[in-house]
Amino acid sequence: MRTRSRHGGRHELGQNFLVHTLTIDRIVTLVAATDGAILEIGAGGGALTAGLASLGRELTAIDIDERRIAALRRAHPAVRVEHADALRHPLDSPVIAGNIPFHLTTPILRRLLRRPGWRDAVLLTQWEVARKRAGVGGGTMLTAQAAPWFEFTLHGRVPSHAFRPAPSVDGGVLSITRRTSPLVPVSQRRAYERFAGDVFTARGRGMASILTTVCRSPRSVVRRHLAQAGIGDDALPRDLAPHQWADLWALRTG
Repeated sequence: MRTRSRHGGRHELGQNFLVHTLTIDRIVTLVAATDGAILEIGAGGGALTAGLASLGRELTAIDIDERRIAALRRAHPAVRVEHADALRHPLDSPVIAGNIPFHLTTPILRRLLRRPGWRDAVLLTQWEVARKRAGVGGGTMLTAQAAPWFEFTLHGRVPSHAFRPAPSVDGGVLSITRRTSPLVPVSQRRAYERFAGDVFTARGRGMASILTTVCRSPRSVVRRHLAQAGIGDDALPRDLAPHQWADLWALRTG
C-alpha cells in the first residue's frame, strides 16, 4: 500500500481524523434533523461515514486520498465512495457533511456558498472559522455577504485531542442552512456582495462615516437610514445582524 498520496502527505492533505465519539454523534444528530441524500466530504478513515450510514439515507462519501478509497468501500458497501476533490466535485446533494481539512476551510466554504443544489450543511471546521462564520464575537465580511441567503449556527467547540493526529488548534461544529425566504432577492446577490465588501473595507470610525463614503450620500441621509435599520452611528460592520444588512441594502436601493 502506498504510504503517500499523489496529492502529498498527511500535512499537505490536512488529514486530522475525527475520533471523538461525542462529536461524531453530535454531527450525526444534526444531519438526522435534515432531509434528503447526504454528501460527506473528506471521509478519511470513515469514522463519521459509519455514523452517517446508520441514518439509512442515500450517502456518497468522497476523499482526495486515493489510498483510502478501497478501505472505505470495503467497510461501507452500502455507501457510494468516490475518489474526488471537494474543491472540484459537484456539491449538489441536499445535505453536505464532513470534517473539513482546516487549511482548506475558507476555499471550501466559499465554493459551497456559491453552489445552488444543497439545503443544509453540517461541517467540522477550524474553531476560529466556525466562530466567526456564526457571528460569535462579531461577523466577518464573508458571513455578511452570505447572510441574506444562509443561516450560520455554531454547535460547540471540539478540542484538538478529538483528532488523530491532534492539530495545533481546536475545531468547531458549524451548520449552514439555506434560507427558504431570502432577505435579499437572489437576482441582487452580486451587487449586494459588492456593497457588503465595500462597507467592510472602507475607511471610517463607525457606520455613519463608512456609509457616507461607500454610498456617497449626505451624512443626514445615511444617519436616517441607519436609524431606520436600528443601527447606531458608531456601530462597526462586524456588529450588524443579517436583517440589518438586508435593511440597509433595501434602503440604499429603494
